[in-house]
Amino acid sequence: MTIPASRLRLIPPELLRGLLPTMIINLLCALVVTYLMRIGAGFVENLVFSICIGTTAMVLIDCGRLLLWGEDEPNKPGFLLMLVIFAPLSFVIGNMIAGALLGYPLRIFNTGQANNTIGVIVLILLACVGATLFYWNREKMAALEARNVVIEKQALQAQLQMLQAQIEPHMLFNTLATLQTLISSEPIRAQQMLDQLIHYLRATLSTSRSEQTTLGQEFDLIKAYLGLMSLRMGLRLTYSLQLPDELRRQRIAPMLLQPLVENAIRHGLEPKIDGGDCTVSVTQHQELLIISVFDTGMGLNSTASYNRPDSTHLGLENIRARLSVLYGPEAELTLTHNIPEGTVAQITIPVYALKKSYVEPN
Repeated sequence: MTIPASRLRLIPPELLRGLLPTMIINLLCALVVTYLMRIGAGFVENLVFSICIGTTAMVLIDCGRLLLWGEDEPNKPGFLLMLVIFAPLSFVIGNMIAGALLGYPLRIFNTGQANNTIGVIVLILLACVGATLFYWNREKMAALEARNVVIEKQALQAQLQMLQAQIEPHMLFNTLATLQTLISSEPIRAQQMLDQLIHYLRATLSTSRSEQTTLGQEFDLIKAYLGLMSLRMGLRLTYSLQLPDELRRQRIAPMLLQPLVENAIRHGLEPKIDGGDCTVSVTQHQELLIISVFDTGMGLNSTASYNRPDSTHLGLENIRARLSVLYGPEAELTLTHNIPEGTVAQITIPVYALKKSYVEPN
């Protein structure tokens, strides 16, 4: 039978991961043999024997499991049969290694231990079974946790698609209505708006349907959106985009900025008679990436919908949930007053969480 190379590669990291717990189990076995079963010349000698026997058992069992089943769940009858075979084998091999290290003549066990050999083997078998059950359950829990994370991310991705479906019709209908008005009265401006709409839709299709994008791509999308809004609002809207060149390639989840900028326009600046300014900036302060959307609009006091949890059209709760799942509890979205007027929406994400969340494509 040919053993796949992928299974052989699993052995070194698995043995390293199991080394410390195995040493703890070896220490406990030495204490039991010395002070409860009262076998051997003393604790140090029994510890040497325990380390040699226990480590041999770990190597045999882990290697056997990985070579036969790889990362799959082992067949239970086959695995128990492997334990029954490897427990006494580990006892024999471990005793020989320990005897050689201590300078004893080559023998399986000394005469004083002969009557207790079966008890020692049973102890080793129980230790192997206990350790195996521990690792088995740990692997199952890790697999279950990873599966839950995938399911949660899939649910959030579905929410993201729903959010996109909510944002696009609102913006498109308003823009098309404006275009309909401008075609006959201001055809040149209508053409400019149509060109900007096409640019926006291209940017949207290239970023919002993927799991990750870059800050540069997100800012291209925001620039297209704000350009479109400035044609609709005219002189009532001014905007500024501030993204350092060194952060343009920083990877980030899509559609984190778009809802915040739309909130600033829709609930802050559009309702205000004289409009105002929208500024989007990104900075990195120590180990935090800070994304801010400033507006000089109506402010939080006049736009209660900013803080309404059930206001799904705003997407704020969606953003908070996505930040928590993708980047951990330290990533957050906050809304504060902009002095002297308006609102500041700010996202903070730890840099280490951004690096951890990015997986290189195959």
